[in-house]
Amino acid sequence: MTPSPNPTILRAALSGEGRLLNADPPLLDLQREAGGDLGTALAVPQLAAVVRSTQRLGAPISRPVVAAAERGLIDMWVRARPEAGGVALAVIDWHERAATLDPAEVHRREADLAALAEGWTWQIDIDMRFELAAGGNGPQGMLPATAPAPGARFSAYFDLRADDDGDMPLLRALAQRRAFRNQIAAQASDPGRLFRLSGFPLFDLAGQLIGYRGSAFPMDHMVLAPLTQDSMVTLYPAEFGKRLDRSLRQPLGRIIANADTIGAQMEGPLRADYAGYANDIASAGRHLMALVDDLADLQAIDRPDFTVIPEDIDLADLGRRAAGLLRVKALDRQILIVPPAEEARAPATGEFRRVLQILVNLVGNAIRYSPEGSMVRIVTEQARAEARIMVIDKGPGIAVADRERIFEKFERLGRDDAGGSGLGLYISRRLARAMGGDIDIGGAPGEGARFILTLPAAG
Repeated sequence: MTPSPNPTILRAALSGEGRLLNADPPLLDLQREAGGDLGTALAVPQLAAVVRSTQRLGAPISRPVVAAAERGLIDMWVRARPEAGGVALAVIDWHERAATLDPAEVHRREADLAALAEGWTWQIDIDMRFELAAGGNGPQGMLPATAPAPGARFSAYFDLRADDDGDMPLLRALAQRRAFRNQIAAQASDPGRLFRLSGFPLFDLAGQLIGYRGSAFPMDHMVLAPLTQDSMVTLYPAEFGKRLDRSLRQPLGRIIANADTIGAQMEGPLRADYAGYANDIASAGRHLMALVDDLADLQAIDRPDFTVIPEDIDLADLGRRAAGLLRVKALDRQILIVPPAEEARAPATGEFRRVLQILVNLVGNAIRYSPEGSMVRIVTEQARAEARIMVIDKGPGIAVADRERIFEKFERLGRDDAGGSGLGLYISRRLARAMGGDIDIGGAPGEGARFILTLPAAG
């Protein structure tokens, strides 16, 4: 099945009892395929879960959803909000894709691994103007002498070339809001200089497309050599990590989706213990997926040439974003997250997505190890040369003797819960130090933990 974008916003309305009152045709077709209809309970388990969360919280929710249909998988970005005693659903993105890839496509994707990992980095906004151009990994990642300046048009720097079928992968990807690979382009000022472009879309928290980030691999560096034992020694570790990451994500995603479908009893009633087994399988799959994420980060940050892209950020804003992302998780344990006040500001220098990754990990840990019914506070401080953000919980705290050991790989201080990999704090500190900052631990033992992220203040 060819990926199919649907740019139209699809809408549906549900009663307070969760019955589908009306729906646009694609959503109604999906409901009927799942065994429901108008006037019956929402039969698509992934959408039903979003509706239940909105009803429980009494607040709007926006999140990605993957639903299984007979013709393949449907990727959606779903917004749900309480309305008139029920729930209003809006799907602002709808992409259909085959559940499996044909062998030729799998081969092409595997062959592109090196191109995706290497090259210099570019980022453009929704108007196709450069926001950044930065050197990547290795000599082939060095910026050209005439690098694009921020604000310059993408088309004024790169002259796109069609492939043998007359197709331009970048333009097709823009129309479908998807990632692309193997776009050949010439440098406009030097037509003999060719690049292989790869990129992926960037979305804001509301699911709106805000631009693309990708790599430009100079094709004069793409020299194929015979595979020897020595070259295998050089290439194996990095390529193995990337292939492992790719090979695990797809089957784990299917396991989670199928287990969720079984647990929701989509095909009819099941014995309670069988439904429970399915929920356990889905939970274990999500834990493994998180471990894959950690291993991918570990493989990247342990490289000697790992770098981050510094930019001006606001730690208070990122603290509020992290709190919003983990609000549902906290409410499941009756924990209140108190983010920085809306007027609070803490200007700093760091990479936006990496700082958010650190804060999500710190707040997630605080939620995991705090007693139910307690509070997690996120507080910022500003000094002359540095900005700090603190995640403060009411858990058991960290003994002074353990405050450095907890940042080691796979260190869990004897905890036997299945909530983490033991890599999160190691990765977070490595990222903080790569940005010129650090993470420290405060708080008196027995009175909760205080994780302090420090970064250089914005100049």
